[in-house]
Amino acid sequence: MPKQKIRIKIKGFDHKLVDQAAEQIVEAVERTGAVISGPVPLPTHIQKFSVIRSPFIDKDSQEQFEIRTHNRLIDIIETTSKTIDALTGLNLPSGVEIDIK
Repeated sequence: MPKQKIRIKIKGFDHKLVDQAAEQIVEAVERTGAVISGPVPLPTHIQKFSVIRSPFIDKDSQEQFEIRTHNRLIDIIETTSKTIDALTGLNLPSGVEIDIK
């Protein structure tokens, strides 16, 4: 039977929380004896918005806002039975989205 590979994608707006979640996952997986690759920082997705300040006289004046989405990628190459149990039992910070495949 071929080895299973687990890919974990971490997304969040605050890069400190994303790094903290990635560090918790790496520590939990290394305690189980699995081989890990990462965390790899993926490009930050930036959404920019321009909003008119006033609809009447100051129509040319605009405010600009942006939302930055930080991404990390972790690959678990050689998994053990304890690895999946450790991943499900993690208490990760709120504001971080985790996708496990």
